[in-house]
Amino acid sequence: MTQSKGYALITGASSGIGATYADRLARQGYDLILVARNQHRLERLATQLNADTQRDIQVVVADLNLPADLARIEQILHDDSRISLLVNNAGIGATAPLLDSDADKMEAMILLNVLALTRLAKAAATNFVAQGRGTLINIGSIVAVAPKLLNGVYGGTKAFVQAFSESLEHELSDKGVRVQVVLPGATATEFWDVAGLPVSNLPETMVMTAQNLVDAALAGLAQGEKVTIPSLPDSLDWDAYETARLALGPNLSHRSPAPRYGV
Repeated sequence: MTQSKGYALITGASSGIGATYADRLARQGYDLILVARNQHRLERLATQLNADTQRDIQVVVADLNLPADLARIEQILHDDSRISLLVNNAGIGATAPLLDSDADKMEAMILLNVLALTRLAKAAATNFVAQGRGTLINIGSIVAVAPKLLNGVYGGTKAFVQAFSESLEHELSDKGVRVQVVLPGATATEFWDVAGLPVSNLPETMVMTAQNLVDAALAGLAQGEKVTIPSLPDSLDWDAYETARLALGPNLSHRSPAPRYGV
């Protein structure tokens, strides 16, 4: 068995993208701390990965929408110096228009996709900066840049993940900490069933497997990408998008309104 690269803590690890990250990172030489609500699935995955890779696989059952559970995972990320990588993957989505949505479910989505992700990222970043090393992977979505595709609150939460990740990368890049945000398109996971639109309703040409998604995301990380869109054929398209956005910078704040407003 190869020497451990440290522990990777993965949220939403019991299935889909999270479980695939667990498999790939264990095979890369990470020991794992798997976090999710479903104890049976977590333990089954841990047993399988331990048998396949001989890595140490720890299971922590937690619902990140419960303050006590979230605080428990924060404490682990803050205190355990063995942790060298966080995959902030736990999240939920929605496809219905806002006016057809349940307000309590929208609040729960914001709490998980935004609040929990932020608190866990801060705890991990504090630990990583103290160690002078570490990697933080936030799982966003392409709706961060295409907010009209699905539920607007979901798009808003993922726009937050995108902006937060880029700011965090800027803040931590000189402290030995890497930050990557991954923007998946449609992915063949249980996400769609929970969101109210089974993946079978989407054209097959749009839907990527979780395995291909994670493999591409980890390849992007190895190539030094700060933003990874696994389905985007040419990274120059993202560079052009960023260049256009940054070009707005000099004119985003002036003393006087633009002349077209006649003020």
